[in-house]
Formats: sequence, C-alpha cells, structure tokens
Amino acid sequence: MAQSVPPGDIQTQPNVINSSARRIGYGIKTTNMKRLGVDPPCGVLDPKEAVLLAVSCDAFAFGQEDTNNDRITVEWTNTPDGAAKQFRREWFQGDGMVRRKNLPIEYNP
Repeated sequence: MAQSVPPGDIQTQPNVINSSARRIGYGIKTTNMKRLGVDPPCGVLDPKEAVLLAVSCDAFAFGQEDTNNDRITVEWTNTPDGAAKQFRREWFQGDGMVRRKNLPIEYNP
C-alpha cells in the first residue's frame, strides 16, 4: 500500500563514502535548484571518510510542473597531492579525471 507524505518540506540523508585510498573532492548539483537542495553541496573526503548529506525537496504542485528530468548529480575527483583539505572548484576544470553519478528523482504524488 502506498503512503502519502504530509505537505511541507521533505528531507532524506544519504551517506557519501570515499572508498578509495586517495583524498577526493566532491560536488553535488541538482537540475532544479528551486525545488531540490543538498547540504553540504561540496567538500573534501579523506580515504575511507564519509559525509552525511541532507537532501531536501520543497513542496510543489505535482502534475503541474515537469519533473521528468529532475536529478541529483554527484561529481568527484582526486585532489592534487599535497592539497589542503579545502574544496576547490578548479579541481574539476583541469585535465584530471572527473567521475560522475546521476541519480534520477522519483516523486510520490
């Protein structure tokens, strides 16, 4: 049996884990910034470190707006050797490999 969620903000908390042996920088993007939010939107994780993300969805009129392409994208890359543990957007703009995972959003009307 499907359940309806009460009106208002909805929030879930996925865990992002760096399972590698290198420090990584990560950034989170959404296709609909007015409706979907992620906190923290970026950061740096040491090997085996994890961060709990807060993903929120503001109330909206389902069926009256296009939600087919709503998704959250997680991007991550290895940080340069010796870099401080402070996120830098330029890590994603150089020649290094940037990995990406798209997470489609499914709404419960």
